[in-house]
Amino acid sequence: MSTPYGIPEAPEVLDRREGPYGEVVLRRHGGLLQIIANGCFLMDTSDGRSERLLVDAALAALDPGAAEPSVLIGGLGVGFSLAHAAGQERWGRIAVVEREPAIIGWHRSGPLAELSGAALTDPRTEIVEQDLITYVNETSDTFDALCLDIDNGPDWTVDEGNEGLYSPDGLAACARVLKPRGVLAVWSAKPSPEFEGTLRNAGFRQVRTEEIPVARGVPDVVHIGVRPG
Repeated sequence: MSTPYGIPEAPEVLDRREGPYGEVVLRRHGGLLQIIANGCFLMDTSDGRSERLLVDAALAALDPGAAEPSVLIGGLGVGFSLAHAAGQERWGRIAVVEREPAIIGWHRSGPLAELSGAALTDPRTEIVEQDLITYVNETSDTFDALCLDIDNGPDWTVDEGNEGLYSPDGLAACARVLKPRGVLAVWSAKPSPEFEGTLRNAGFRQVRTEEIPVARGVPDVVHIGVRPG
């Protein structure tokens, strides 16, 4: 949206909070809602194709005979991945791990509720307020699929503490919460051949990268790997 003189309108801050991991901001820019964490743009409501592909790619990589597979989504974001998963009848349990209470609140009773309200009331959905790295290292639960969308990619993390998640030890923790033949899907704002190699070295099989064309620049991608079993 622009002013009458053609100058882009400044984003409107709807909420700003100091969370356990720093500042998180929800703002409106024209018709879009945007989430900013510690000054770093995370995502907005402009499209959602790549978030939907994240879920679709994980589902497609599963054993076709798997009945009501469970999925763990790392990062609630603007809710595209959760809403898409809840819109698919095949999924059983849908757990979402989100460490920022502000983001959870914006979905439950704030501006983002219009995107995820139906998904949050779906009886299959569970929201876990916890850091994902802590969760995958400590939980006793296992899932058929793990969809990660907590950073701008393995090479562009929002928080320095997240870098370990994409290391061999971090991927071992991800494999720990996956059932045999479970699928790991990782969203990224750009391709990462190095991360593909790390996935293979961590023992994942059928490693591949699916591209999502964008209007400008390099495509978004989803990195896929399957735990042996």
